[in-house]
Amino acid sequence: MRSFLKRANAFLDAPLDLGPRILVLCAALALIPTFTSPLYTMTMFAPQYPDGLRLQIYSYKLVGGNGGQDVKEINVLNHYIGMRDLATEDFGEFKWMPFVIGGFVLLFLRTVVMGHLSHLVDSLVLFIYFGAFALWSFGYKMWTYGHNLAPTAAVKVAPFMPPMFGYKQLANFEVYSYPAAGSYALGASALLLAVAFILSARIARGNRAV
Repeated sequence: MRSFLKRANAFLDAPLDLGPRILVLCAALALIPTFTSPLYTMTMFAPQYPDGLRLQIYSYKLVGGNGGQDVKEINVLNHYIGMRDLATEDFGEFKWMPFVIGGFVLLFLRTVVMGHLSHLVDSLVLFIYFGAFALWSFGYKMWTYGHNLAPTAAVKVAPFMPPMFGYKQLANFEVYSYPAAGSYALGASALLLAVAFILSARIARGNRAV
């Protein structure tokens, strides 16, 4: 056991080479679009809306298509089925997500500067946890909106959940939901961290074998 811990500590204390440091720096830079681009886009088509109603979900706000008018139109439709209005202030995630992402940028830069494998492992594990939690939070929020319908609504519909990925028919609406540039930026950052870790682990094992 003591020998295993010694090897593990030596492995985690291994310094990062220039290549992995550059990859981690690119992972930090890849997070910048999450502040300027939407994470998700949702589009709804119906006979009365042939051009579609569009909703963009950023890390800190909701933006409707057609100069913001689509959100108002969606909320009018939601009123008839008893769904509460979509409002930026109702999404607690918008209050903390930009700060968490900014914290990851600083954490990644710390890894670049201090440059040990243990710092890279911390960054990768925490970022994966954040991504999984954010995805769960988004799904749970959509489930809540579609299942907590007012019993006094003018139009009765069965509880539902809008799609997280792809297409779903909801009443007479065709709903399409796909990740946008911000989500792809998060995925690219995670991939860069994973590649940096694999490369660093191979280098560390090679140096131990010498």
